[in-house]
Amino acid sequence: MIQIWKMNPEWAHALVRRKVFTYLIYIFPGILIYFLFPILEWIEGETLLHITQRLCIVYIIGSILLILNALLLVMLDIYNTKDIQRSRPMKGLIQVFQVLLFFLGGIIIVSVLINKSPTTLFAGLGASAAILMLIFKDSILGFVAGVQLSANDMIRLGDWIQLPNGEANGTVQEISLNTVKIQNWDNTISTVPPYSLISAPFKNWRGMQEGGGRRVDKTIKLDLTTLQFCTSDLLENIRRISLMKDYQPQKDEIPTNAQLYRLYIERYLNQHPEVNNEMDLIISQKEPTQYGIPIEVYFFLHNKVWKEYEHIQSDIFDHLLAMVTSFNLKLYQYDPVINYSSNNPMLQS
Repeated sequence: MIQIWKMNPEWAHALVRRKVFTYLIYIFPGILIYFLFPILEWIEGETLLHITQRLCIVYIIGSILLILNALLLVMLDIYNTKDIQRSRPMKGLIQVFQVLLFFLGGIIIVSVLINKSPTTLFAGLGASAAILMLIFKDSILGFVAGVQLSANDMIRLGDWIQLPNGEANGTVQEISLNTVKIQNWDNTISTVPPYSLISAPFKNWRGMQEGGGRRVDKTIKLDLTTLQFCTSDLLENIRRISLMKDYQPQKDEIPTNAQLYRLYIERYLNQHPEVNNEMDLIISQKEPTQYGIPIEVYFFLHNKVWKEYEHIQSDIFDHLLAMVTSFNLKLYQYDPVINYSSNNPMLQS
């Protein structure tokens, strides 16, 4: 053990933490009793001797199972210290080996107790395969789903994922054989089966986190009745805005105030230090509705930290909303009293 510690302290610490050497020591009492019982003179009868030796064999097999299980956990611990474990988590695969290990160990122990060959028991289990598949259904589905998630790089530890049904929205903390553990933003923990991420769509925000910016996509609704062509006086007032002072309409063109407002939004975002100009920046007018004219503002911010992102985009839209009146426009604001009165002939009279 001292030599192992000197050669690789990381492995040595893992072996000690998982009690590999402790389980290894457990084997020796079973071996001693198995070989010493036959030479004791006070043991009478073959039956007692056979029962005692079989129990010793079961004890030795159980100790070996504990050792092999501990070695699997040691390998998992060492693997989890590597960077690759974030993109290729191995806990689910280790759990599959643990299930197989104890399943095979249980078959061998039963065969020793009833004095039958393990192959005989396996043959009997083949006839009840449907029952076994029902018992291990979740484990089988989880293993297949885990392979698909890993092979297609659909989910990693630390990814921010969001389920459409609202059951989970947060960071992936653990991927195991039967569950994916997600810590939500309110610090609650959600656990979902891996196969649910294969059978239903979900959103992974990794692309945003690793990309050049985080998207902002909002609309500003303008009052339709304030849309107008720009007069010379209005153009002069708009040119007093620093970002619009060099604006000149094209020949024979009479721009609208909404058109100049969209141009102002584009110029403002292009010069804003927090906006990523290398990514899409789109200012477009959508189809008018009963709630006004929607102006879609679509761009990306450099800062992707949630708190800071919300602060920056809120400041930007505060400015854009406050500038609406500078273009002789108004924001549409629904007034249920006015709208109800205008549609009710009895109130009009």
